Amino acid sequence: MKKKILVIFTGGTIGSEQTGKSVGLNTAKRKLLIDRYTRKYGNEVAFDCLSPINILSENVQKDDLEKLYDCVRATDCAQYDGVIITHGTDTLCFTVNWFSQVMCDFPLPVVFVSALYPIDDERSNGIINFSGAVDFIEQAHIKGIYCSFANDGENAKIHLASRLVWPDEVNGFYHSVRGAHLAEIKDGRVIFNTSPLVPSPEEIEASHPEALAPSLCDEVMLITMRALLNFGMYDFFRSRPRAIIIELSHSGTICTVGDELNFIKFAERCKRLNIPVIISPVMSAAGVYESMSSLPDNVIVAHDITVEMTLVKVMCALGAKKPPESYLTCDLFFEKL
Repeated sequence: MKKKILVIFTGGTIGSEQTGKSVGLNTAKRKLLIDRYTRKYGNEVAFDCLSPINILSENVQKDDLEKLYDCVRATDCAQYDGVIITHGTDTLCFTVNWFSQVMCDFPLPVVFVSALYPIDDERSNGIINFSGAVDFIEQAHIKGIYCSFANDGENAKIHLASRLVWPDEVNGFYHSVRGAHLAEIKDGRVIFNTSPLVPSPEEIEASHPEALAPSLCDEVMLITMRALLNFGMYDFFRSRPRAIIIELSHSGTICTVGDELNFIKFAERCKRLNIPVIISPVMSAAGVYESMSSLPDNVIVAHDITVEMTLVKVMCALGAKKPPESYLTCDLFFEKL
Protein backbone atom coordinates (compact mmCIF):
# COMPACT_ATOMS: atom_id res chain seq x y z
CA MET A 1 0.00 0.00 0.00
CA LYS A 2 1.33 3.42 -0.96
CA LYS A 3 2.47 5.53 1.96
CA LYS A 4 0.77 8.87 2.49
CA ILE A 5 2.09 11.99 4.17
CA LEU A 6 0.34 15.26 4.92
CA VAL A 7 2.53 18.27 4.01
CA ILE A 8 1.61 21.57 5.66
CA PHE A 9 3.17 24.62 4.03
CA THR A 10 3.62 27.79 6.10
CA GLY A 11 5.87 29.91 3.87
CA GLY A 12 9.45 30.75 4.84
CA THR A 13 12.51 30.55 2.61
CA ILE A 14 11.59 27.01 1.58
CA GLY A 15 8.43 28.52 0.03
CA SER A 16 10.12 31.59 -1.46
CA GLU A 17 12.03 32.71 -4.51
CA GLN A 18 14.87 35.16 -4.96
CA THR A 19 14.54 38.12 -7.31
CA GLY A 20 17.78 40.05 -7.46
CA LYS A 21 18.86 40.35 -3.84
CA SER A 22 15.33 40.14 -2.46
CA VAL A 23 13.73 36.93 -1.16
CA GLY A 24 9.93 36.83 -1.10
CA LEU A 25 7.08 34.36 -0.79
CA ASN A 26 5.91 32.45 -3.86
CA THR A 27 3.14 29.88 -3.47
CA ALA A 28 4.26 28.09 -6.66
CA LYS A 29 7.34 26.91 -4.78
CA ARG A 30 5.19 24.48 -2.81
CA LYS A 31 4.62 22.44 -5.97
CA LEU A 32 8.31 22.78 -6.87
CA LEU A 33 9.35 21.16 -3.57
CA ILE A 34 7.15 18.11 -4.16
CA ASP A 35 8.11 17.91 -7.85
CA ARG A 36 11.84 18.08 -7.11
CA TYR A 37 11.50 15.38 -4.45
CA THR A 38 9.47 13.11 -6.75
CA ARG A 39 11.89 13.48 -9.67
CA LYS A 40 14.84 12.57 -7.47
CA TYR A 41 13.36 9.92 -5.20
CA GLY A 42 10.35 8.53 -7.09
CA ASN A 43 6.63 8.64 -6.38
CA GLU A 44 6.28 5.80 -3.90
CA VAL A 45 4.87 8.26 -1.35
CA ALA A 46 1.62 10.18 -1.88
CA PHE A 47 1.42 13.73 -0.54
CA ASP A 48 -1.63 15.75 0.45
CA CYS A 49 -0.92 19.45 0.88
CA LEU A 50 -2.43 22.20 3.04
CA SER A 51 -1.43 25.80 3.71
CA PRO A 52 -3.17 27.37 6.73
CA ILE A 53 -0.72 30.29 6.75
CA ASN A 54 1.82 31.77 4.32
CA ILE A 55 4.35 34.03 6.01
CA LEU A 56 8.04 34.73 6.40
CA SER A 57 8.69 33.15 9.77
CA GLU A 58 10.23 36.26 11.31
CA ASN A 59 6.75 37.82 11.00
CA VAL A 60 4.95 35.06 12.91
CA GLN A 61 2.16 36.13 15.27
CA LYS A 62 0.33 34.18 17.97
CA ASP A 63 -2.67 33.80 15.65
CA ASP A 64 -0.45 32.17 13.03
CA LEU A 65 0.81 29.58 15.49
CA GLU A 66 -2.75 28.87 16.60
CA LYS A 67 -3.84 28.31 12.97
CA LEU A 68 -0.95 25.90 12.44
CA TYR A 69 -1.78 24.08 15.67
CA ASP A 70 -5.46 23.76 14.72
CA CYS A 71 -4.52 22.49 11.26
CA VAL A 72 -2.40 19.67 12.66
CA ARG A 73 -4.97 18.80 15.32
CA ALA A 74 -7.62 18.44 12.60
CA THR A 75 -5.58 15.77 10.77
CA ASP A 76 -7.35 12.47 10.08
CA CYS A 77 -4.56 10.33 11.53
CA ALA A 78 -6.01 7.13 10.06
CA GLN A 79 -5.19 8.43 6.55
CA TYR A 80 -1.54 9.33 7.04
CA ASP A 81 1.79 7.88 8.11
CA GLY A 82 3.02 11.26 9.31
CA VAL A 83 2.99 15.03 8.91
CA ILE A 84 5.69 17.30 7.45
CA ILE A 85 5.56 21.02 8.20
CA THR A 86 7.62 23.43 6.11
CA HIS A 87 8.78 26.45 8.10
CA GLY A 88 11.14 29.40 7.84
CA THR A 89 14.52 29.05 9.54
CA ASP A 90 14.43 32.32 11.49
CA THR A 91 11.87 31.23 14.09
CA LEU A 92 11.97 27.48 13.48
CA CYS A 93 13.57 26.85 16.86
CA PHE A 94 10.73 28.44 18.84
CA THR A 95 7.95 26.76 16.87
CA VAL A 96 9.38 23.24 17.12
CA ASN A 97 10.06 23.62 20.84
CA TRP A 98 6.50 24.90 21.34
CA PHE A 99 5.04 22.03 19.29
CA SER A 100 7.00 19.54 21.42
CA GLN A 101 4.96 20.73 24.40
CA VAL A 102 1.51 21.34 22.92
CA MET A 103 1.50 18.43 20.40
CA CYS A 104 3.52 15.82 22.31
CA ASP A 105 0.42 13.59 22.57
CA PHE A 106 -0.14 13.51 18.79
CA PRO A 107 -0.22 9.88 17.54
CA LEU A 108 1.81 10.46 14.34
CA PRO A 109 5.35 11.70 13.73
CA VAL A 110 5.42 15.43 12.92
CA VAL A 111 8.64 16.58 11.23
CA PHE A 112 9.54 20.21 10.57
CA VAL A 113 11.70 21.08 7.56
CA SER A 114 13.12 24.36 6.29
CA ALA A 115 15.75 25.70 3.91
CA LEU A 116 18.60 28.19 4.11
CA TYR A 117 18.01 29.20 0.48
CA PRO A 118 14.98 29.01 -1.86
CA ILE A 119 14.38 25.60 -3.46
CA ASP A 120 15.54 26.67 -6.93
CA ASP A 121 18.88 27.89 -5.53
CA GLU A 122 21.57 25.20 -5.96
CA ARG A 123 22.81 25.96 -2.43
CA SER A 124 19.45 25.09 -0.86
CA ASN A 125 19.22 22.27 1.65
CA GLY A 126 15.42 22.17 1.32
CA ILE A 127 15.20 18.93 -0.69
CA ILE A 128 17.62 17.00 1.53
CA ASN A 129 15.75 18.21 4.62
CA PHE A 130 12.41 17.20 3.10
CA SER A 131 13.79 13.83 1.99
CA GLY A 132 15.16 13.23 5.48
CA ALA A 133 11.73 13.86 6.93
CA VAL A 134 10.10 11.43 4.50
CA ASP A 135 12.70 8.73 5.22
CA PHE A 136 12.25 9.18 8.96
CA ILE A 137 8.45 8.91 8.76
CA GLU A 138 8.65 5.86 6.49
CA GLN A 139 11.24 3.95 8.50
CA ALA A 140 11.20 5.01 12.16
CA HIS A 141 7.50 4.44 12.90
CA ILE A 142 7.56 6.48 16.11
CA LYS A 143 5.30 9.33 17.15
CA GLY A 144 6.64 12.66 18.34
CA ILE A 145 7.78 16.09 17.15
CA TYR A 146 11.05 16.38 15.22
CA CYS A 147 13.11 18.55 12.90
CA SER A 148 15.06 17.36 9.85
CA PHE A 149 18.00 19.60 8.99
CA ALA A 150 21.24 19.19 7.05
CA ASN A 151 24.07 21.64 7.64
CA ASP A 152 26.48 22.25 4.74
CA GLY A 153 28.44 19.13 3.83
CA GLU A 154 26.50 16.93 6.25
CA ASN A 155 23.72 14.37 6.07
CA ALA A 156 20.30 15.37 7.33
CA LYS A 157 20.04 15.03 11.09
CA ILE A 158 16.79 14.30 12.89
CA HIS A 159 16.50 16.41 16.04
CA LEU A 160 14.13 16.01 18.94
CA ALA A 161 12.05 19.18 18.72
CA SER A 162 12.44 19.76 22.45
CA ARG A 163 16.24 19.90 22.15
CA LEU A 164 16.73 22.04 19.06
CA VAL A 165 18.71 25.15 19.97
CA TRP A 166 19.04 28.58 18.39
CA PRO A 167 20.99 28.39 15.10
CA ASP A 168 24.56 29.46 14.59
CA GLU A 169 24.99 33.14 13.83
CA VAL A 170 25.15 34.15 10.16
CA ASN A 171 25.25 30.65 8.61
CA GLY A 172 22.03 29.47 10.25
CA PHE A 173 23.20 25.91 10.98
CA TYR A 174 21.01 23.99 13.43
CA HIS A 175 22.05 21.57 16.18
CA SER A 176 20.67 19.65 19.11
CA VAL A 177 21.79 20.77 22.55
CA ARG A 178 25.06 19.09 23.53
CA GLY A 179 25.40 17.97 19.90
CA ALA A 180 23.22 14.93 20.56
CA HIS A 181 20.84 14.54 17.61
CA LEU A 182 18.33 11.68 17.61
CA ALA A 183 19.22 10.16 14.23
CA GLU A 184 21.03 10.69 10.94
CA ILE A 185 19.81 9.96 7.43
CA LYS A 186 22.60 8.18 5.57
CA ASP A 187 22.06 6.91 2.01
CA GLY A 188 18.30 6.96 2.62
CA ARG A 189 18.55 4.94 5.85
CA VAL A 190 17.68 6.15 9.35
CA ILE A 191 20.63 5.59 11.71
CA PHE A 192 19.65 6.19 15.32
CA ASN A 193 22.14 7.76 17.68
CA THR A 194 23.01 5.28 20.45
CA SER A 195 24.38 7.97 22.78
CA PRO A 196 23.04 7.77 26.35
CA LEU A 197 22.20 11.47 25.98
CA VAL A 198 19.19 10.69 23.75
CA PRO A 199 16.15 8.45 24.31
CA SER A 200 15.77 5.25 22.32
CA PRO A 201 12.97 4.84 19.74
CA GLU A 202 11.32 2.39 22.14
CA GLU A 203 11.33 4.97 24.95
CA ILE A 204 9.82 7.60 22.67
CA GLU A 205 7.08 5.29 21.40
CA ALA A 206 6.25 4.13 24.95
CA SER A 207 5.80 7.67 26.28
CA HIS A 208 2.27 8.97 26.93
CA PRO A 209 2.56 12.64 27.85
CA GLU A 210 -0.30 15.06 28.42
CA ALA A 211 0.16 18.08 26.18
CA LEU A 212 0.05 21.67 27.37
CA ALA A 213 -2.71 23.99 26.22
CA PRO A 214 -1.58 25.99 23.15
CA SER A 215 -2.19 29.40 24.73
CA LEU A 216 0.81 31.75 24.77
CA CYS A 217 1.61 34.95 26.65
CA ASP A 218 4.04 37.28 24.88
CA GLU A 219 4.52 39.66 27.84
CA VAL A 220 7.86 38.00 28.56
CA MET A 221 11.29 39.60 28.28
CA LEU A 222 14.39 37.60 27.30
CA ILE A 223 17.77 39.08 28.22
CA THR A 224 20.96 37.41 27.03
CA MET A 225 24.06 37.61 29.21
CA ARG A 226 27.03 39.45 27.73
CA ALA A 227 30.03 41.20 29.22
CA LEU A 228 29.16 44.72 30.41
CA LEU A 229 25.39 44.06 30.23
CA ASN A 230 23.94 47.16 31.90
CA PHE A 231 20.78 46.24 33.82
CA GLY A 232 20.26 49.88 34.73
CA MET A 233 19.05 50.50 31.17
CA TYR A 234 15.87 48.49 31.79
CA ASP A 235 13.04 50.73 33.00
CA PHE A 236 9.82 48.86 33.84
CA PHE A 237 7.73 51.76 35.11
CA ARG A 238 6.16 52.46 31.71
CA SER A 239 5.75 48.85 30.56
CA ARG A 240 6.17 45.89 32.91
CA PRO A 241 6.76 42.29 31.72
CA ARG A 242 4.99 39.46 33.48
CA ALA A 243 8.26 37.53 33.65
CA ILE A 244 11.91 38.02 32.71
CA ILE A 245 14.13 35.20 31.47
CA ILE A 246 17.87 35.65 31.77
CA GLU A 247 20.00 33.56 29.41
CA LEU A 248 23.13 32.81 31.41
CA SER A 249 26.60 32.02 30.10
CA HIS A 250 27.42 28.40 29.24
CA SER A 251 28.74 27.90 32.78
CA GLY A 252 25.52 29.19 34.33
CA THR A 253 26.89 32.53 35.47
CA ILE A 254 26.25 36.25 35.13
CA CYS A 255 27.81 39.37 36.65
CA THR A 256 26.97 39.74 40.37
CA VAL A 257 29.32 42.58 41.36
CA GLY A 258 29.28 46.32 40.87
CA ASP A 259 26.17 48.43 40.51
CA GLU A 260 24.45 48.79 37.11
CA LEU A 261 25.90 45.50 35.84
CA ASN A 262 24.96 43.57 38.97
CA PHE A 263 22.31 40.91 38.30
CA ILE A 264 21.49 40.51 42.00
CA LYS A 265 20.64 44.19 42.33
CA PHE A 266 18.56 43.94 39.15
CA ALA A 267 16.69 40.90 40.54
CA GLU A 268 16.03 42.74 43.81
CA ARG A 269 14.59 45.66 41.84
CA CYS A 270 12.38 43.21 39.92
CA LYS A 271 11.22 41.74 43.23
CA ARG A 272 10.04 45.15 44.40
CA LEU A 273 8.09 45.43 41.14
CA ASN A 274 6.66 41.91 41.59
CA ILE A 275 8.36 40.62 38.43
CA PRO A 276 9.59 37.00 38.59
CA VAL A 277 13.02 36.35 37.08
CA ILE A 278 13.89 32.97 35.57
CA ILE A 279 17.50 31.98 34.88
CA SER A 280 18.53 29.38 32.28
CA PRO A 281 20.33 27.21 31.35
CA VAL A 282 21.38 25.68 34.66
CA MET A 283 22.53 22.07 34.83
CA SER A 284 21.66 20.50 38.16
CA ALA A 285 24.64 18.12 37.97
CA ALA A 286 27.14 20.94 37.51
CA GLY A 287 28.89 22.84 40.26
CA VAL A 288 27.47 26.23 41.26
CA TYR A 289 29.84 29.17 40.99
CA GLU A 290 30.22 31.20 44.17
CA SER A 291 28.83 34.28 42.43
CA MET A 292 25.51 32.47 41.89
CA SER A 293 25.12 30.93 45.36
CA SER A 294 23.02 33.69 46.99
CA LEU A 295 20.16 34.85 44.79
CA PRO A 296 16.96 36.74 45.76
CA ASP A 297 13.93 34.52 46.35
CA ASN A 298 12.12 35.84 43.26
CA VAL A 299 14.77 34.21 41.06
CA ILE A 300 13.52 30.92 39.61
CA VAL A 301 16.02 28.39 38.29
CA ALA A 302 15.06 26.44 35.16
CA HIS A 303 17.09 23.28 35.66
CA ASP A 304 18.26 21.01 32.83
CA ILE A 305 16.38 22.53 29.89
CA THR A 306 17.46 24.87 27.12
CA VAL A 307 16.76 28.60 27.10
CA GLU A 308 14.37 28.13 24.18
CA MET A 309 12.42 25.51 26.11
CA THR A 310 12.42 27.76 29.18
CA LEU A 311 10.88 30.53 27.08
CA VAL A 312 8.20 28.18 25.71
CA LYS A 313 7.28 26.78 29.11
CA VAL A 314 7.06 30.20 30.74
CA MET A 315 4.96 31.64 27.90
CA CYS A 316 2.64 28.61 28.01
CA ALA A 317 2.26 28.83 31.80
CA LEU A 318 1.41 32.53 31.74
CA GLY A 319 -0.92 31.95 28.77
CA ALA A 320 -2.77 29.40 30.91
CA LYS A 321 -2.93 31.98 33.76
CA LYS A 322 -0.54 29.97 35.91
CA PRO A 323 2.66 31.02 37.70
CA PRO A 324 5.62 31.19 35.27
CA GLU A 325 7.43 28.29 36.94
CA SER A 326 4.46 25.89 36.65
CA TYR A 327 5.84 23.77 33.80
CA LEU A 328 9.58 24.06 34.36
CA THR A 329 9.94 20.72 36.15
CA CYS A 330 7.72 18.58 33.89
CA ASP A 331 9.31 16.50 31.14
CA LEU A 332 6.80 16.13 28.30
CA PHE A 333 8.95 15.19 25.30
CA PHE A 334 12.42 14.41 26.61
CA GLU A 335 13.38 18.07 27.06
CA LYS A 336 15.14 17.32 30.36
CA LEU A 337 18.84 16.94 29.68
